[in-house]
Amino acid sequence: MRIALGIEYHGAAFCGWQTQPSGCGVQDALERALSEIAGEKISTICAGRTDAGVHALAQVVHFDCTAERPDSAWVRGTNTLLPAQAAVNWMRPVPDEFSARYSALERCYRYVLLNHPVRPALGHSRVGWFHAPLDVARMREAATYLLGEHDFSAFRSSECQARSPIRDLRRLEVRASGEYIVFEFAGNAFLHHMVRNIVGSLVYVGKGNLEPAWMSELLASRDRTKAAPTFDAAGLYLAAVRYDAKWKLPARERSAWFDGN
Repeated sequence: MRIALGIEYHGAAFCGWQTQPSGCGVQDALERALSEIAGEKISTICAGRTDAGVHALAQVVHFDCTAERPDSAWVRGTNTLLPAQAAVNWMRPVPDEFSARYSALERCYRYVLLNHPVRPALGHSRVGWFHAPLDVARMREAATYLLGEHDFSAFRSSECQARSPIRDLRRLEVRASGEYIVFEFAGNAFLHHMVRNIVGSLVYVGKGNLEPAWMSELLASRDRTKAAPTFDAAGLYLAAVRYDAKWKLPARERSAWFDGN
């Protein structure tokens, strides 16, 4: 039997999604809990591997098992065995052809940035921060140059293992909400550090050092050394993963402590 789960987690409590020898990954904690519920070793596949410090509102995973358990066991039962910073929100039985990773049509990320002279305390590890005033209109204009299918090598980590740097960025919105600036991304897939590198480069534009059109030049250069440093992981959330309706997965998106509205 194949089962899909929707999970959320606070990334600061883990060393990233992927399993590690020390057992510090979200995947490690989830597989330990699921294995205890199932009474057999469980291995999971996720929709998108998140880095250390990156949060998830709506990560999707799937796993195979032979154990038959009530639906509540995979949700509430698993949650009793997970750290407080991670929780299963829903489960669905799915056909064997379903893959949390390969069946995904679109992944959506949100970056929440506090734009304030003083660093956050209550928002520590949950938001990015930049001290100098940022011009949202300039950043919004710069973002338009990145929309569409492009080679995103200029925003790709040197550790990225993706076979191709070509990605389709379908949405990139920048909006202000009080002292916060919220960046909304949607695309078919993302390169390692791609969102955080784009946010860093938009901040360069927003603080007035560079014109919005510089983003087009940076994209065309395919040169990572010309872009801004990778921005802090704290403000990044995997906000949603979208699938074909035929899989009958929940379509709702979870709200964060800060929903950006």
